[in-house]
This record gives sequence, structure tokens and C-alpha cells, in this order.
Amino acid sequence: MQPKKPQPAPQPRPRRAAFCLPAAALLATLPVVPPLPAAAQDIRGVEVCTAEKQMERRTGCLQSNVEFLHQALLKLARETQDKLAVADRDLAAARAEIAALKSTIDKLSAELAQMRAKAEPAAKEPVAKEPAAKK
Repeated sequence: MQPKKPQPAPQPRPRRAAFCLPAAALLATLPVVPPLPAAAQDIRGVEVCTAEKQMERRTGCLQSNVEFLHQALLKLARETQDKLAVADRDLAAARAEIAALKSTIDKLSAELAQMRAKAEPAAKEPVAKEPAAKK
């Protein structure tokens, strides 16, 4: 039998109360929320293939899932492409409208400048005073 080695003296543990009191106060201020049910991760139309025992059936199941997901992906890609095409058409129409409005503003600005130019000489001409009536 070997003699027992002396064990080092146990180190005092840090006080947990210093942490527990603020944490308890924080938890007391939070509103009580009932636990929410876990969101399902199932995809509608995809089969669970792990239940199949035979390898051929499991492979067929996985292949049908892949085909289903591929078709869903193609459908979403088509829908997204259609939405992008509509957005592009709307953007082109908005750009055309902006260009038309800019040309209208330029035209109106030119007309306003002409009107101001005509009005300035008339304002600068001295107004001829009528001779006072003779008595």
C-alpha cells in the first residue's frame, strides 16, 4: 500500500450570491411569456425516407424528394424572374416619364426666361409724363 499524497487545500469558491441577486432582479422584471411550440421543419410534399428499411425504397424516396425540391426550385425561379421583368418594365416607364418631365421643365424654364427678358426692357423705359394741364 502506498502512502497517500497530501492533497492541496481546497480553494475557496467565488461567491455566487454576487451574481445571483442581479440576475434574479433582471428575471423578475421580464414579462412572463408562455413557451411557444417549436416550429415544424417539415416541407409540404417531402416524404420522410428514414422510415424505409429497404435500401431500394429509401433511394427511391430520396430521389422523389430531390425531384420535388427541384421542381419547387424551378417554379420559384420562374416566379422571381417574372417579378424582375415586371419591375424592369416599371423602372423603364418611370425613367421615360422622368425624361419627359425634365424636358417639360426645360421648355417652361426657357419660356419663363423669354418672358422675363421681354418684361425687363419695358420696366426700364422711363414712363413719359403727361404735360400738366394748362390753366
